[in-house]
Amino acid sequence: MLKATEKIWHNGKLIRWDDAKIHVLSHVVSYGSSVFEGIRCYATPSGPAIFRLHEHVRRMVDSAKIYRMDTFSFTRDQLAQAMIELVAVNNLPSCYLRPIVLRGYGDVGVNGIKNPIEIYIACWEWGKYLGDEALSDGVDVCVSSWSRIAPNTLPALAKAGANYMNSQLIKMEAMANGYSEGIALDSSGYVSEGSGENLFLVRDGKLITPPLGASVLPGITRDTVQQIARDLGIPVVESIVPREMLYIADEVFFSGTAAEITPIRSVDRIPVGKGHRGPITEQLQKEFFAIVNGTKHDRHGWLSPVETRQMVSS
Repeated sequence: MLKATEKIWHNGKLIRWDDAKIHVLSHVVSYGSSVFEGIRCYATPSGPAIFRLHEHVRRMVDSAKIYRMDTFSFTRDQLAQAMIELVAVNNLPSCYLRPIVLRGYGDVGVNGIKNPIEIYIACWEWGKYLGDEALSDGVDVCVSSWSRIAPNTLPALAKAGANYMNSQLIKMEAMANGYSEGIALDSSGYVSEGSGENLFLVRDGKLITPPLGASVLPGITRDTVQQIARDLGIPVVESIVPREMLYIADEVFFSGTAAEITPIRSVDRIPVGKGHRGPITEQLQKEFFAIVNGTKHDRHGWLSPVETRQMVSS
């Protein structure tokens, strides 16, 4: 369950957590007309720092444009600054941020173009998405019977609320069958992604990930993993991935803001590699967490610090 914080940002103003409400007939409730982001703020020796803040804001604005929801007056820099201020006012050393752009109360027809655009930003404390042990022990997953959204149906490049109805089906089916997560195939039968994570495979020392054309969300952590791999001299390949590659890969892991870098130890009850976290996955994890936790130089400028002078007492 969510642990409430003091303030939520709404259309340029800080409001109380309990006052962040929408009408039941808001367009988003009936039609899923929202775009959103998930962003982590990490505790570092220098104070809180938001990971790849500007890239997340850019993707949210891109998602809004795709869905013709970009008629708000805030710039990307203003939205980024709002998130920094929100972490500060809530006095959180680390947290998860959830900015949401949605169509609000107005017309109730499918065409919501005249409905007001509302922007909310919330943050709260949140642990490891798939469990603390998952980062070291790995998780058991299945290939879902639900495919990812097909091209020209819903835009996979947009991180939209409506898209996640598909994700819910994937996740619920997996858990009902005793797995931690599901992996979806695209409409052509090739590997796409998890319900809320991108996917990587390791085979013969190469890091392989499905291309964006396989109904893959352009993940910020996905991009981070690719850059870290290149820094470490690990070859990176974007390629169509047949389902059976999951069974014969040396390593498989999820990436995402919530999942971070989570190894997969089995797919459809078939052990991946030796059935535990592999060496390349572990190497990428160590480098990733060293950077986000501030124990290693932020060479790519991925961390946006929340200045301690902005912090206020709760």
